[in-house]
Amino acid sequence: MIKLLLVEDDPQVRSMLSETLRQEGYEVVEAANGREAIAAYKASPADLVITDIIMPEQDGVETIHSLRRDFPQAKIIAISGGSANVRGEYLLGTADALGAMKTFKKPVDINLLLKTIADLLGAKT
Repeated sequence: MIKLLLVEDDPQVRSMLSETLRQEGYEVVEAANGREAIAAYKASPADLVITDIIMPEQDGVETIHSLRRDFPQAKIIAISGGSANVRGEYLLGTADALGAMKTFKKPVDINLLLKTIADLLGAKT
């Protein structure tokens, strides 16, 4: 079974995305921040990581940087809605520059996300 690591600090968004991904047949490991995500990935690497950018403890930019440094083959999708002080497009541009394979602005188009996951993993949509 294809394993996805979902990194999202908002419990409602994480739950909704996780349930949707499970319904599509993916195994989903959840993390509430980048620190948890790195520990989970080191313990059992996922086929693909989906990470939010703005999170407590360790944000998505640092998480992407750490994954790229330690696991250069990691497949990463970044998502962000921005914050009161920073526009989402800027954060996603940074994520892209650090090695995210695809970026999405919140709210995420779930059908496009599912197609992108399938494309990145070489699965049929």
